[in-house]
This record gives sequence, structure tokens and C-alpha cells, in this order.
Amino acid sequence: MTHHLLTRDEARRIAVRAQLLDSARPTDLLDLVRHLTLLQVEPTAAVAPSAEVVAWSRLGPRFRRAELEGAVADGTLVELHSMLRPAEDIALYRAEMAAWPGVGELKDWEISLRDWVEANDDTRRDILDKLYDEGPLPTSALPDTTLIPWESSGWNNDRNVRMLLDRMVQRGEVATAGYDGRLRLWDLAERVYPDVEPVPYDEAMRIRAERRLHSLGIARPRAAKAPNEPNDVGQVGEPAEIEGLKGRWRVDPAYLGGFTGRAALLSPLDRLVFDRKRMEELFEFDYQLEMYKPAAKRRWGYWALPVLHGDRLVGKLDATAVRDDGVLRVDAVHEDDAWPADVRDDVEEEIRSLAGWLGLEPVWGGD
Repeated sequence: MTHHLLTRDEARRIAVRAQLLDSARPTDLLDLVRHLTLLQVEPTAAVAPSAEVVAWSRLGPRFRRAELEGAVADGTLVELHSMLRPAEDIALYRAEMAAWPGVGELKDWEISLRDWVEANDDTRRDILDKLYDEGPLPTSALPDTTLIPWESSGWNNDRNVRMLLDRMVQRGEVATAGYDGRLRLWDLAERVYPDVEPVPYDEAMRIRAERRLHSLGIARPRAAKAPNEPNDVGQVGEPAEIEGLKGRWRVDPAYLGGFTGRAALLSPLDRLVFDRKRMEELFEFDYQLEMYKPAAKRRWGYWALPVLHGDRLVGKLDATAVRDDGVLRVDAVHEDDAWPADVRDDVEEEIRSLAGWLGLEPVWGGD
């Protein structure tokens, strides 16, 4: 097997190409999601919901938000673990659901989860019966008859039904069936997911890792545990080292070679930047999502969009869609280093494209 020695420039270009953020734009929403494997569900809409921004940043102005809504409504895309995924990919998760809470010798925390669910089995059955008769329903409409409440460090205390629902999603019993405004609706998984033959566990985990690497281009074989979707890829792909970086990487060789970049505005949850450690290693980019910080402590803005130009992350866009006024208000464009005129022109054109896609007029601060 080839062992690749890559410069950081080469590694960045692999990552950008794999995420379909180079000059060769994709043209079809479903093909895009199949390639990326997921769109993260996050309803914050300072500009637009993250899944929509991710699709727009690849497809450009041809993307219509109704396409995404339609794909969810007709079951082409389904939500699993707060990620929109192609419905057929559920086959890759069925074996894991059947093996819940884990494969092989269970860890202490897996045993604790299993025991908590078993202790509240009557509540689980009550929820299934209620959904069978009346679903889809919001969490508030489901019975809380738990005998042993959920206990945590404090954040999820007294959220018994919600925590039980999360476990029931992991078991493949219930699924997100849509939203009423911002309220999540639940239904029986058999009514939401397609009836597909499960892929055996080991094969499914390998395929998922291969597809994850194909969407990322280059990744660590091991990384810190991440909620909902791993950032690492195990031993799939081919081994690589990156000049100036310690440790091992895995690369998809399909992306070696030519590269032509462009400007792009990214969701803060875009997979190019979601793994902040990988982002810092490859792009040497300083960024945090600051929506949970007090306003006075924000450096870049509530929902600042990372700015990509070519194979570099070069700044952040602080903008807000003020729909009642019909404008995309550009509060600040943060340049990490002073931009050449061509970069500034490219980014401004992309801002205008974003505003046009939203049906808004761009207004710069002070205009």
C-alpha cells in the first residue's frame, strides 16, 4: 500500500476537493448529500439553517430551499442522530441499532444505559403505544411514567422522556418524523425509515468509515469522540504523513492531483471546519462558534461564517438575515490577514450571491 508524504498545501486541497468546495460545483442535491453522507440539523437561522447553508455553499444559487424540505417530506432524506442522511443509508445503521447498547463486552456506561432503559420499560412501551395510536407527536405529548429518573451533571436532569427517546432512536424504535415549527415530532421508526435489509455490523462500520473518508478526503485514524458522527476513519484509505504535523493520517487517493479553488462562505457546522482540531492542523485557522458566548466576549459574531478562498480559510463573515426588512445585514467581514483585491472581490461576490439566494438585499454596516 502506498504511503503518502504530503505538504500541508496538498492536504488542504484534498480536504477542500473532498468536500466539493473547489471550482467544480455539484449540480444535484441528493447526489451532494450522498457524497457528504449527511447534513447536520441545526435550526439556528441567523442567516439560514446550517443544512441549507451547507447545500448552498456547494450547489450555489441553483439550490432552492424547498428542494431540501421536499426531500425530507417525501422520505428521500431521513434524520438520524440530528443528521439528515439518504434514506437508503439506514441499512448501515440497522445492525448497530439491533446491538444496542454495544457490541462485545459492554463498558460500564453502556451497562448503566441498558439498566436505566430496562428499569423504565413500562414508559418505553407507553411511548410506543401512544405513537402507534396518535403519532407523529412532540415530546410534550408523550407520557412520563418513569420509575427511575434520568440523572446527569445537571443539564439533562428531569428530561426523562427526551433522554429515553434518544435511547429509543439508538435502538431503532422511534425516529424524528418532522417538525412543527421548531418542535421535533416523533413517530415509530418503521413509519419513517425505509424497509431495508441491514448490512452486517462489521461490514457496515467499514463502509461508513470509507464513505466518511471519501467525504473528508483526509482524516486521522483516531480522534477524540464526537457526538452523532465520528471525525476519525480507522484504517480505511491509505496511510499518509503531512509535512510539519505529527502523527498519522489516512487519505483517499482519489483526490490527489489537480486543484482549482474558489471563494465559499461556510456554515459554522460545515464538515470542513467541524472538527476544530483538524481545522487548526490543516488550515491553521482560529475559529469558534460564539453563539453561546456573551455578546461582549465575541470576537467574530453570533453565527460567523468561515470564509474559504482557494485552499485557505481566510476570515469570518458576521452577517444577519433581517427578513422583516428584506436585507442581509453585513455587520463585519473579518480578514485574518489583509486580503488582496481579488480575494476581497471574490468574497464580496459570494456575499451578494448569498443575499440573492435568500431573496434579500445585501447591506454593509454603515450603508
